[in-house]
Amino acid sequence: MQKIFSNYSLWLSIIPFLIFIVFSLIIFSNWLVINRAKGLTFDDVAQIKENKVGLVLGTIKNLENGRINLYFKYRMDAAELLFKQGKVKYLIVSGDNSHEGYNEPLDMKQDLMSRGIPEDKIFADYAGFRTLDSIVRAKEIFQQNSFTIISQKFHNERAIFISQAKGFNVIGFNAQDVNKIDGLSVQIREYLARVKVLIDIYIINQQPKFLGEKIKIK
Repeated sequence: MQKIFSNYSLWLSIIPFLIFIVFSLIIFSNWLVINRAKGLTFDDVAQIKENKVGLVLGTIKNLENGRINLYFKYRMDAAELLFKQGKVKYLIVSGDNSHEGYNEPLDMKQDLMSRGIPEDKIFADYAGFRTLDSIVRAKEIFQQNSFTIISQKFHNERAIFISQAKGFNVIGFNAQDVNKIDGLSVQIREYLARVKVLIDIYIINQQPKFLGEKIKIK
């Protein structure tokens, strides 16, 4: 019995320290990602420089209740604006296509085509399973060293962090964000994703799930 109480006391003393470590890591990761992306994300299309290619990061089109996912809609709005303002000449739509009936790149491509963007200006990346995959494949598959990332600001910041770690020259165009209440779960996951990206880059050297043959964007 005394041993049980001793172990219990040990855990009581360790738990606060572990909590402190976790929260410190979250705070540091968030600070580092924001700091690295400072001055590289833009809200105003008039202020962003031109790039040959815009990389649109994927997300699900429709929510479980059938409504349009506003993260998706606003990214499509931003991609359309950049293209029609001449800030990019081509778009790579990169997302998950890992199971039947779920195809982020196809949904994005069809949406952008319905807005008048020519099909031959849109390149689909069907293996953008994670942000890291999308970023690395833009270079390794689509042969782009410099490009504009299109997503919400919090997502662009993490994507820019990955890009800089890989030696790419990128900027981000910020799509409209979703209000704090509707986007709360996404914002919480983002804090954890920023911890994970440090592990991916600096500890395990995470690589894309798939690479493959190169695709030339003329």
